[in-house]
Amino acid sequence: MLYYKILSLILVQVVCTIQFQVPFSLGSWPEKTSQQHYSQIDSKDHPVNLNQYKDDYLIRIDYASNPDLGKYLITNNGTIKFNKWNKNVKQQTIDIQINEDNMSKLLQEFNNDVNFKVIIEDLSQTVFETYPKNLIQTKDEDVLINSELFFQDYRNLETIDAWLELIQLTYPDIINIEEIGETYEHRKYKIVHFTVPSEQTLDGHGDRRTIVITGGVHAREWISVSSVLYSIYELIELYKIDPQSKIFRDLDFIFIPVFNPDGYEYTWTTDRLWRKNRQDTVHPRCFGIDIDHSFGYHWTKSSDWACGDEYSGEEPFEALEAKIWEEYLNNTNSDHKIWGFIDLHSYAEEILYPYAFSCKEQPRDEENLLELAWGLAKAIRMQSGTNYQVFAACLDRDADLLPDLGAGTALDYMYHNRAYFAYQLKLRDTGNHGFLLPPKEIVPVGREVVASLKYLFHFLVDQD
Repeated sequence: MLYYKILSLILVQVVCTIQFQVPFSLGSWPEKTSQQHYSQIDSKDHPVNLNQYKDDYLIRIDYASNPDLGKYLITNNGTIKFNKWNKNVKQQTIDIQINEDNMSKLLQEFNNDVNFKVIIEDLSQTVFETYPKNLIQTKDEDVLINSELFFQDYRNLETIDAWLELIQLTYPDIINIEEIGETYEHRKYKIVHFTVPSEQTLDGHGDRRTIVITGGVHAREWISVSSVLYSIYELIELYKIDPQSKIFRDLDFIFIPVFNPDGYEYTWTTDRLWRKNRQDTVHPRCFGIDIDHSFGYHWTKSSDWACGDEYSGEEPFEALEAKIWEEYLNNTNSDHKIWGFIDLHSYAEEILYPYAFSCKEQPRDEENLLELAWGLAKAIRMQSGTNYQVFAACLDRDADLLPDLGAGTALDYMYHNRAYFAYQLKLRDTGNHGFLLPPKEIVPVGREVVASLKYLFHFLVDQD
């Protein structure tokens, strides 16, 4: 009876040529027609095994009037199986991926005092619709040389690498792709260095202010990857229009489009909702460390077990990607201060500032951090009308509830050790898609990110 009760409750509550000159005019294009249902397509043609999501829903739970429920969902220490996707600080809601049977158990656990609604009812289909229709992407030259096509879909790792190599070939004086390490699965770890040659730098000695923009720390957050790529494209466009801009004279840029190459590739071949990297752990049947819990500043061993999404490893910098980045900074930029660090994630439409590990620790220059954060939010609002909220990262991470939830983040590590200004931007949306943002949102979100970056750039070069 309870099984059918929860089922009925859920139903009721569902509310180029090689002469790649970047001839990019990113006007609007016709929205892609809806894909047919995955069940009507031979399973051998599915991008991944879509049946693994068949019985799951994405449920949004309002815990404002039930703090015990909120704590239970945040810590995820009970026997009820679900995957926590996100928490909205302002709305006091938590999104979880759960099946009907476990949702029934959750209702029973809290005496039906659970206010919820279904956000995604057909999770398999929603996952399916995030993949391009043409998965063999690198064989299509038009995709590589035409931005309207390139940014019309999410792109796999092979296609991204091909696109970046083509940009480097076209703009060898300003774009340099560096291989700074190798992942657990032996993929090259790449960063994109964007520097415009100039004899007139900030202090006359080449001491430019470095900006770092990263995406794809968590593998399933595809919109963060596409937004870094879009930012590279827009910076090239700005350079073509005004190569003498103070931005290029005084700043240089490091982009890491895919901070987690192994995990990102895994989302394209096996599990679209994978979060961690793919290295071995202490548990022989569990793979992956949450890279954003692995940095060596206020690192704490997580309460999550090795198979959990937030497993931090057994020691700081155990995640190879975090270690590669730390070694690169120490070996090549040991005396070079980074002025801005922007780490793109999804989803929530938030701008988070340090610290994540504790709400009791006050960051240096908190007033300036907040001023710039609200400036970034305003730039996004002026560009698209989207309202990004500004929070201390500790609130988003629930560090007041469990200290390990906010431990070992790239945000805190970079702010404490390297960067004058450091932020994590959690991109769209707050609505009905979560990590599965439709491809039609790639360009609008990219434009929001670029608007915020331009504000940051001018904030740094105009304050003199």
